[in-house]
Amino acid sequence: MDLLSRREHSDYELRRKLEHKGFDVEAIKRVLARLQERQWQSNERFAASFFRQRVEQGYGPLRIRMEMSQKGLSDLEIEEVFATSAPDWRELAKDRYQRRFAKAGNFRQLDAKERAKRQRFLAQRGFTAEQVYAAIAAAEDDDEVAIL
Repeated sequence: MDLLSRREHSDYELRRKLEHKGFDVEAIKRVLARLQERQWQSNERFAASFFRQRVEQGYGPLRIRMEMSQKGLSDLEIEEVFATSAPDWRELAKDRYQRRFAKAGNFRQLDAKERAKRQRFLAQRGFTAEQVYAAIAAAEDDDEVAIL
């Protein structure tokens, strides 16, 4: 109960933490079943909460999917969250890019090394190649409009 009072957890996370503390596997199964029966633990609620948190932190769909899978969520649970809550990934990537590199200044005057560094930044945050290129192009367009 103490674990669930702080934040939502997937059943996989709870099982792993309880096993680590030395609880019997059968006892863990019973406790998890009771928690789910009383709706104190829900993978759907955890998935929605985790998704929302990671989007707010500026992460892209690839990284969020990977992390959700690592948290023990099924592909179906992951797809349900993405289907109901998908933001504009291009806009999110552009916003993240502009916040990160705003102090660096002119987006148009980039050499190949700096452009690659910026592309890697977005890719490591979990954005697709298409989203990365679109974000950088949009930031360059915004920069061009600001100059005029």
